[in-house]
Amino acid sequence: MERLPGWLRQHLAALRAVAVLTVLLGLIYPLVTTGVAQALFNDHANGSIIHQDGKAVGSSLIGQSFTDADGDPVAGYFQSRPSAAGDGYDPTATSAGNLGPEDVVDVRPVPGAADEGRQSLLTRVCARSKAVGELEGVSGARPYCTPDGVGAVLKVFPDRAVSVNQACPATPFTATYQGLKVECARPGEDYAAGRTVPVRGDAATPAVPADAVTAGGSGLDPHISVAYAELQAPRVARERGLALDRVRALIAAHTTGRTLGFMGEPAVDVLELNLALDRG
Repeated sequence: MERLPGWLRQHLAALRAVAVLTVLLGLIYPLVTTGVAQALFNDHANGSIIHQDGKAVGSSLIGQSFTDADGDPVAGYFQSRPSAAGDGYDPTATSAGNLGPEDVVDVRPVPGAADEGRQSLLTRVCARSKAVGELEGVSGARPYCTPDGVGAVLKVFPDRAVSVNQACPATPFTATYQGLKVECARPGEDYAAGRTVPVRGDAATPAVPADAVTAGGSGLDPHISVAYAELQAPRVARERGLALDRVRALIAAHTTGRTLGFMGEPAVDVLELNLALDRG
């Protein structure tokens, strides 16, 4: 029998290798790993889904918002931390805001244009802190924030200073700066040439925790700090007609400790806590 040419034997060997590896790695290996996962880690392998009354209500790994149709917090529920993933906690759009501590100047909208501008990270933090403070009945004041909830930042020029995040006709958070009159920001004006000066003010340690005003890196974090949960406890107890001690006991029951006993901080799973409240 005549032997096949060398080049043809090489091609046939390659095809056999592709077929064998496809069966091993494309069929057998996935089936084995899936079977092991289903047998040993069924709950985790299927997304750590949480059920209530026979219905899937969420995942213990993915946060969710507890707001009404207008996006306002539902007062009887603990609120999650902010999320930058899509419209909030969207697993298909997991992301962070990618804004750093130097992002302190708002981009003002251009009059007559479709451009809606953009809030700086500082103004987002200030606005969230003000809103949380109003919701929880505490001071929402923070360093580098104005009383009306924007970043306390000046653009300083030789002859004037501008509270660049306070659009006219707002009253600037300070009347003067180093002898210069402080003006509100006028739409359409370019303040890029001014020197950027964040003003700390006299705010004390914030009553609103940091995780209440900043989004997590993934945008999917299901946890809040114990401090943020404790801040919300009086409101939730009042709205549900429960004793405050009962709500605090539920917080403690749904608080996880540090990973391996020393990494990270204790945290509260918001969805599981709210479900426990619904169960009574």
